[in-house]
Amino acid sequence: MPRTGSTAGPTLAVVAREAGVSVPTASKVVNGRDDVAPETRRRVTEVLDRLGYVRRRRGGPPKPHGMIDLVLASPLGGGAEGSAVLHGVERAAHTEGLEVVVSAGRHLGRDRLDRLAARGTAGVLFHGDAPSAAQRAWLARHRVPYVLVDPWGEPPRGAAWVGAADRGGGRAAAAHLLALGHERIAVLAAAAPGRAGTGWLAGWREAVTGAGLPERAAYVRRVGAGEPGPCGARLRTLDLLELPEPPTAVCVGSDAWVPGVYGALAERGLRVPDGMAVVGYGDLPEARWAVPGLTTVRRPVAEMAGAALALLARLAPGGAADGLPVELETELVVRSSTAPPGGSSPRAGSAGAGGQR
Repeated sequence: MPRTGSTAGPTLAVVAREAGVSVPTASKVVNGRDDVAPETRRRVTEVLDRLGYVRRRRGGPPKPHGMIDLVLASPLGGGAEGSAVLHGVERAAHTEGLEVVVSAGRHLGRDRLDRLAARGTAGVLFHGDAPSAAQRAWLARHRVPYVLVDPWGEPPRGAAWVGAADRGGGRAAAAHLLALGHERIAVLAAAAPGRAGTGWLAGWREAVTGAGLPERAAYVRRVGAGEPGPCGARLRTLDLLELPEPPTAVCVGSDAWVPGVYGALAERGLRVPDGMAVVGYGDLPEARWAVPGLTTVRRPVAEMAGAALALLARLAPGGAADGLPVELETELVVRSSTAPPGGSSPRAGSAGAGGQR
C-alpha cells in the first residue's frame, strides 16, 4: 500500500496525477527506491516539493527509533577532527542504545533525505556545515529533529547546537604567553569567517588589550582559504619576521598550520621556543607529532559530538531543547613550544582555559 501525505496535504494519488505517473511509481520515489528512471524521479520530486507532500508512518506521527544519522562535513571523514566526532558519537550512541548511520553532507540530496525518513531515523547530527534552508524545511515537514556538532558558521536561528568555548580558548592561549613575559604576541587567523575562528581571535584580542598592550594591526595575519593551511601559515610567519619589530610569540588558529610556522622559523635560523614561542589550537595529532611538542588549546571535539548525540536523544521523542546552545570548555595543554622571551621552556602540563589546574 502506498504511503499517504498528511491530512492537511496532498495524497500520493494527487502527487502521481500531477507528475503524470502511476501511484506505485510515485510511492517508489517517496520511499527512496532505486528502480525509477532519473527523469521520472526528478519530475515526481519536483511535484513533492511544490505540493509540500509530507510522508507519514502508518499509525500516526513518527516515533522514536533506535537509529540516528550523522552527516559529516567531509566525504573523507574530516581527518583527525572527523575521527574524533565519530568516536564521540559512537561512544554516546552505545550509552543511549542507538545505532549510527554515517554520510557526507554534500551528498545529502532529496533522494537521501527520503531514504533517511523511510527507514525511520530518530534524528540527524550535522557536523560542521549546517543543513541548507531546503534541508531544514524538509526536516521540519517530516518532524525529524536535528542538532549541529561544532558548527563552522553562525547556526540558523533556533537550531540546537553544541560547540566549544572558542573565545575562552583564544584568551587562554594569549594569557599563557603574557604570563611568560611576552608582550609582542601575533596571531594567525583564518581569512574566511567562521564561528570558531572568530571566537578564537576575539579571545586573543581580549587578553592582549586587557593586559594594557596595544593591538598591533601588523601582528594579525590571515591564512587565506585559497592556499593550503601550512603553506599560508609559513608565508604569514615569514611576513611577521620581516617586521621592524617582529613578535616574540604567535598564537596559531589551527594545529594543522603549525608545520608551516615551524618551517618558516627554521628557514630564518630560529629555534622554537627561544626564537619564537608558538601556541596552537585544537590539540590535533599534529600537536603531539611536532618537534618540539606543541603547546596548544584542546577543543573537546569528541565530547562535543557525544553531548550533541545525547541532546538529540532528548529531542527525538519531542522533548524541549533546554539550555541551548551548549559550549564546552577548552583546555590549555602546555608542552615544549612556549617559554619566556629568550628563555627555556617550562615543564609541560595542562590547565583549563579558565585557569591553572
